Amino acid sequence: MMHLDPAEVEVLAPNFKKRLSGVTATVFSLVPLQSRQISIAAVGPELPPSLPQIGLGELLTMPRRGPSGARVWHARRNLEMIAGLALRGFLGKRLKLVFTSASQRDHTWLTRALIARMDAVVAVSNRSAAYLKVPHTVIRHGVDADRFRPVADRLALRRMLGLPETGLMIGCYGRVRAQKGTGDFVEAMIATLPDHPDVHAVAMGGVVGHESYARDLGTRIEAAGLAERLHLLPEVPVGTMPDWYAALDLYVAPQRWEGFGLTVLEAMAAGVPVVATRVGAFEELVTEDTGRLVPPTDVAALTEAVRDILSDPDRLSQMGTAARSHVEAHHRIEHEAAALVALYRTLLGAP
Repeated sequence: MMHLDPAEVEVLAPNFKKRLSGVTATVFSLVPLQSRQISIAAVGPELPPSLPQIGLGELLTMPRRGPSGARVWHARRNLEMIAGLALRGFLGKRLKLVFTSASQRDHTWLTRALIARMDAVVAVSNRSAAYLKVPHTVIRHGVDADRFRPVADRLALRRMLGLPETGLMIGCYGRVRAQKGTGDFVEAMIATLPDHPDVHAVAMGGVVGHESYARDLGTRIEAAGLAERLHLLPEVPVGTMPDWYAALDLYVAPQRWEGFGLTVLEAMAAGVPVVATRVGAFEELVTEDTGRLVPPTDVAALTEAVRDILSDPDRLSQMGTAARSHVEAHHRIEHEAAALVALYRTLLGAP
């Protein structure tokens, strides 16, 4: 385990949720990068052993002052804001409290009250910033462009993954449920695939709690006679996801609601153009050169956008190249890590 001495830690990144989520993935990706620039430790249950960290119990016994006086406590959930306030208010720990907000709806009274007591607030997009009533900084999420990248032999990769080796492949990844627009993707593919016999599509993700919804999607695919070309696959290990993106020719993000939407950046980093709905941060990530944007829940518009991109193979290839370049220039996770470390240093009064 990569355990740090609490007395030497300048920034604490709590992650109090055991289940894998977008927030958890963000912490696990950012902390190792940030640790190259500042002494930072994650804290929480069931952290990966390779992550710089301290034990939960050490929050109580760590020195009140950090190496430079105060420490930064970077919360991303209500419980983590409450814990930071308790450590500062009841135990006298000298903490500068930071909160990152991805919400795109009015905050509850509790969240508003907690946010009002933070020393700094970060919004992950302009849209989420619009719901904040306090001064804030916009720092968008980034993607690990060294992990998510194009491959030289896409057909060989598909063979390894058990996907069709010929024709074009369209993908939609994430939890299988109505909010994520999985059904909208399936309907768009049912409308598209009959006119494009060389195209396959795959929807992949976890179905826990939404098993009946997933079964209904399978029934609709069978009824359309597309079971051999429109595939519903179970969730795969997180570490294999770069391969699943790199195997695609087009990625569809059909969400009806989203906080940010990192899957779009992961696809673009793999050199895959995208069709996405106007939710989350998608309007701030997708350009005309890298994909198309459509209204959420509008299956007809989603279908039309997919057909438009498929109609020109040369443009499809050019958009994939542009997508990769766009991520490298604007959305690498290193950019996010550096911006957050700069904020930490400002709060700590360090150059």
